[in-house]
Amino acid sequence: MRDKFFAAISILIGIALALAVGEAVCRFLPVNDGLMAMPVNASAPVFHFTPNRNVTWSRDWNFSIVNRIRVNNAGYVNEQNYEANDSRPLLAVVGDSYVEAAMVPPQDTLQGRLAKALAPAIRVYSFAASGAPLSQYLAWAREAREKWKAQALIIVVVGNDFDESLAIYKQGPGFHHYVAGAGGALRLQRFDYEPSLLRLAARKSALARYVLFNLQAHEHLPALANEFMSVVRPARADNFVGNTSASADADRLRWSKAAVLAFLHDLSAYAGWPPGSVLCVVDGIRYPSDNPAVAASYFVQMREFFIAAARRAGYEATDMDPAFFTHFRATGERFEFPTDGHWNGLAHLLAADTALHSALLSGWKPTAPQASR
Repeated sequence: MRDKFFAAISILIGIALALAVGEAVCRFLPVNDGLMAMPVNASAPVFHFTPNRNVTWSRDWNFSIVNRIRVNNAGYVNEQNYEANDSRPLLAVVGDSYVEAAMVPPQDTLQGRLAKALAPAIRVYSFAASGAPLSQYLAWAREAREKWKAQALIIVVVGNDFDESLAIYKQGPGFHHYVAGAGGALRLQRFDYEPSLLRLAARKSALARYVLFNLQAHEHLPALANEFMSVVRPARADNFVGNTSASADADRLRWSKAAVLAFLHDLSAYAGWPPGSVLCVVDGIRYPSDNPAVAASYFVQMREFFIAAARRAGYEATDMDPAFFTHFRATGERFEFPTDGHWNGLAHLLAADTALHSALLSGWKPTAPQASR
C-alpha cells in the first residue's frame, strides 16, 4: 500500500509539473483570451460579453490567425464606445460571427469600413456574437433601436441562420430561439445563461483557454468519439454548402421557412423596425458553380426563399453573390481565410460597398470605403 501511495503521489506531482509548465508556456503565446459571455436572465435579457476588455483572438493549435480586438463599454466587439446621448444618426449592424468578425482587423470589417465611410455625420454600431441566428438578431435589433436610438439597420444573413433559429435544432446559451406553440405557431423564447464555476475558473488559465478555444476540445472530442464508433457503425458523410449541411430534408426546409416568416414578422412586431429602415445582406456560395447538388442544397434554397420573402414583406434584401462572382472571375481572389471559412477583409470590403450602394444607405451619400484587403 505504501508503494502504491508513493507511486500515486509521484504521478500527481508529474501531472502538476506538466500542467505548470504548460501554463507558463501558454502565457507567452498568443492564446485566445475568449470573449467571456455575461449571464443572460430576466434582469439582463440581451446577450453580450464582459465589457471593457482588450482581447487577443487566435485559432488553431499553431495560431494560424492572430488578431487584437476590443470588447467595448456595451459588451460588443467594437473599437468605439457606444453613446446613447450622441445626437448623430445611428446605423446598427447585426449578425453572428461574420459581424463579430474576431478574425478580421477592426478597421477592415463591414462595420469598420462603413463607420469610416459615413463619418463624421453618421455613427455605426455593431451587435453580434458567434453562433447567433436570426431569432437572436431580433433581440439586438430591438436593443439597437430602443436603447441606442438606431435609425437604420443592416442584418447580415448567413447559412446557419435559418434552422438554428429553432430550438428543436439548437439552443444557444443566452440566445433567443423560436419554439412551437400548441397550434404550431412559432414563439420567441430566451434561453438563460449562467457561466459555470468551472468555466469561470478556466477563464483564468492560459492553458485551459488554449485547450478550449485554440484546440476546440469541446468540439473535437465528440468527433473523435464518433470516429471511434464508426468502426462499429459507419457514419454518413455530410457535405456542406454555405458553411452549413447541404442536406435539404423536407422537415428542415419546412421549419426553416417558418422561422424566416416569423423573423420577418417579428422584425416589425417585436423589434419595431419598419421595412424602409432595414437592409438584409445575404451571404452566397461565393464562387460560380454549375453543380446541381449545390443548386439543390439547403443553403441555396433557403437563401432564395429568404430574399424573396423579405422583399415581399417590403424589406430590402441584397444578394452578395453577384459581387462575389464578378470579383472572383476578374481576380481569382478568395473571400475567406485558408484556415477559417468566415469572410476575410476582401469579403467585408465587397459587403460594405454593396451596403453603401443600397437604397437604404445611398440617400446618405457616403464616400466609397477605402481600406486594405
